[in-house]
Parts: sequence; structure tokens; C-alpha cells
Amino acid sequence: MTTKPKVLISDKMDPNAARIFQERGCDVDVITGETPEELEARIGEYHGLAIRSSTKVTKEILDAATNLKVIGRAGIGVDNVDVPHASSKGIVVMNTPFGNSITTAEHAIALMFALARQIPEANARTQAGEWPKNGFMGVEVTGKTLGLIGAGNIGSIVASRAIGLRMKVVAYDPFLTEDRAVELGIEKVDLETLLTRADFITLHTPMTDQTRNILSRERLEKTKPGVRIINCARGGLIDEAALKDGLESGHIAGAALDVFAVEPAKESPLFGAPNFICTPHLGASTNEAQVNVALQVAEQMADFLVNGGVTNALNMPSLSAQEAPKLRPYMKLAENLGSLVGQLAHGNLTQISIEREGAAASLSGKPIEGAVLAGLMRQYSDTVNMVNAPFLARERGLDVRSVRHEREGPYNTLVRVTVATSQGDRSVAGTLFGTDTPRLVEIFGIGVEAELAGHMLYIVNEDAPGFIGRIGTLLGESGINIGTFNLGRRDAGGEAVLLLSVDQPITREIIARASQLEGVKTVMALEF
Repeated sequence: MTTKPKVLISDKMDPNAARIFQERGCDVDVITGETPEELEARIGEYHGLAIRSSTKVTKEILDAATNLKVIGRAGIGVDNVDVPHASSKGIVVMNTPFGNSITTAEHAIALMFALARQIPEANARTQAGEWPKNGFMGVEVTGKTLGLIGAGNIGSIVASRAIGLRMKVVAYDPFLTEDRAVELGIEKVDLETLLTRADFITLHTPMTDQTRNILSRERLEKTKPGVRIINCARGGLIDEAALKDGLESGHIAGAALDVFAVEPAKESPLFGAPNFICTPHLGASTNEAQVNVALQVAEQMADFLVNGGVTNALNMPSLSAQEAPKLRPYMKLAENLGSLVGQLAHGNLTQISIEREGAAASLSGKPIEGAVLAGLMRQYSDTVNMVNAPFLARERGLDVRSVRHEREGPYNTLVRVTVATSQGDRSVAGTLFGTDTPRLVEIFGIGVEAELAGHMLYIVNEDAPGFIGRIGTLLGESGINIGTFNLGRRDAGGEAVLLLSVDQPITREIIARASQLEGVKTVMALEF
């Protein structure tokens, strides 16, 4: 009987999330509000961890999570997850980048209006009995220029709303193509241009080393006089002390932040600054968004744990549950090829090339690449999988290249793996028989058809009469039963390759005896 995957929901979520896990074949526990020590003691029994922003998934918790396969963040930001360490442990980290996109975009628009018409302060003074009708003079947004820093999912929704308000939208985003900008109806500009032209600036970019303090003191000083700035993305994107100085000098007419560099923001240099509005990280706080992200993370995690589907993962390529069965035999083939070349290649590996042609060329390359690296890196780590294999490869300085060929070859589908070593290039290739049976078809330039499975013996020898009989006799005398016998050679009388699958492990004694046979150049035991 197959054991059900077990999931822990450690933060408050819509109760329908637990229902989805159960309906999809997972056992689920909802235990919220635990201390880090309590979570660390508990986490070892779970395969999945569903969180929002309260749970901090640290190195210590990950080290204790001996069975954990996936972490699902109901929301966008994963600042509370040690993603690099999760990757090194082979744990998939997912988020739900689209569940609260509209909610966050609408909050940015709401803050823009609040700044333009000074609504919070006008409300406070009116309720205080002042009736300050002549004390506030706002600005229209119609005809103004909105500068987007980040034009991804949320940024593009903000752009759409702003265009509906008859604003002109300019955007800085290194990943925004000209075609996409035209499609959105916005103008792509560099950051310096945006700073000098925008009447309002809104940030919609993740927090990375490249975006940290993207609105630094120097850049804030370059903004258009009277600019108004909104941030509903991530704290740390703006130099908060410099922003305060800009507000006090009047160069910046107003600022509205939903996020801070340190949260919860119980104190900030911006508190009390003129024309400053803030909310306590409410960008995703609507009923609709909270339900959406909870349901999405449950669906994604269950899909991964039960069917192998990968959606919105931050540390491995996405793979739908529909694609997974089609790709599974290719990934097995790729993993076997990576394992074979890793076991056979001698010397320091410096580069690996993964080539796909025929039917394989039409498939997503990332899962195949990940499977090859998993097979290859298994020679160095017994805990490697598709998630941490690329991480381990980078650690070792391995240059990974993926090539897709349109050409037709002798096989309907082919995957070739070539490694560059200090002793030269080594290449192996494989195909699928039927639609789902992996087969090796070439090894180091020699054609040979073989199934890679179980215990195998690899021999390179001189092609000569009597050799097959001698190796068969040796194995028989050693009590080794041969399962399959696969031969290949460069030419008659030249170098030949023999791949045997056997029912018992190959011992060092057998390798030593085989090495003494006439004409033998190389003998190795392989495991798959």
C-alpha cells in the first residue's frame, strides 16, 4: 500500500486549502503559531510545508526536514525561505505569483489616488472637526506620466489601470521586450529617463542584489521635482532615510509605502514625514486574494506530491501534470546518460553539453537538463535530485550547455550528452524504443544498443575471436549470471565495447581478473 504524502500547513490559510490536499490524496495537518524550535522538532515527518509569511523556513528547519520535498508559499515573496539551502537539499520551493496580482495592483492605484488628493490627512482632520476645505490642493492623474519600475505580472496590471485613467506610462524593466511594451501600450525607457520624466513612480520588482536600494539617495535626487512615489512590492527597494529627506525638502511631493525594509515596522524614519502615507503590508489583503493564493498553493503542492507536476517553482523548471507522463521516459533516459558519462569519464569535468534532436527537440529542455545533471552529480552526492543537481554543478564550476537541433537523424528521437574533461571530450547518446523504453545507442563514438539498468560491466577491448567466450567463462566461474550481452565496435579488429548486465554486484576481484584477459583495455563496474 502506497503511503500518502503528508503536508503541514503552518500559517493561517483559507480552510479550503486543507480540503484540496485531502481530495488530491494527501494527509494534512493544520498547526499554526508554533515557535521555530517546535517546527524544527516536528518537520521531519512531512513531505510538504505550506506557509504564508509568518513561518520562517531557516537553514536549521531545512536540515531537520529529512523527508521534505516541497515548500509552498501562498503569496509571491519568499524572503522567509532560505531558497539556496532548500535547493541544495533538493527541496522544491513554489509560490503563487498570480493569486494576489490584481489585489496588489489595485492597492498601488489606491495609494496613488490617496497621494494625489491627500485623502488620509483630509479624512483625519475632517473627523477631528476642522472642516479644512481650503487646506488641501490635490493634483489630477489624468495626463500625468506614471513610471513603472518592473513591468511583470503586477506591473502590467497597474499599467493597464493607469492607461484607463488616461495616464502615459513609461517602464524600466531589463526583461521587458519592445514587442511586449507595444502590446501593453507603454514606452520602454532606461531608469535614468524614467526618473526625470515620471510624475508618479510605482515599484513592482522583486528584492534581489540588483534591485536593493534601486531608488538610492543619488537616484531620488535625480527624480522630477514634485514626484510622488508608491511602493507595494518589497521593502528595501528605496533608501528610506533619503526618501524622508526628499519629503522634508519638498523635492518629493509625496510617498506611499505598503512595505518597509524592516517589518513589522514599529518605527521608521519616515513616520511623521510630510505627505507620507503607509499601510501595514496590505497589498495582498483582500478576501479574494487570500482565498486564491491558499487554493493555488494547495493545488500546486498536491499536483507535485501526487503527480510530479511542477508549477511556479523558483528553483526548478515548471512541468505540468499533463507533461510529466510524456517527459518521464525522456528524463529517465537523460538521467541514465548523465550517470553513464559520470561513471565513465575520467579527469576533471569542465563542461557538459546536452543535445536534443528529433522528437526530443520539441520538448522542454530544462527538465531533461536537470535529469542529466542529477545522473551526473550522483557520482558526488547520494542525496542529489533534479532540484539540487544544477546547484551542485555550479558549485563545481561546471559549464552547462543545452542545444536543440532541428535536423533529422537516424533515430526518431535522440539525446546526446558530451562532457569535456582534462583528457578530451566523452560523448554518449540514447533514444526511446517505442515511446517509453530508454536505450543507449552510442558510447564514445561506438554504436551499441543497451538498456542501462541494475549491475553492469563495461569493457573496452580489442576486437578478436574468443574474447566473448573468455569473459563468459570468467563470470560463470565467479558465480555471476549474465542478464543481457551488448556489443559494439569501431571496425573489424579495432576497438570494441562490451556492456553486460548481471544479476550480482561486480566485485573488485572480478574487475582485476577481467583486466588480465588478453586484449582488455578498460574494465569498470557500473550501477544504475
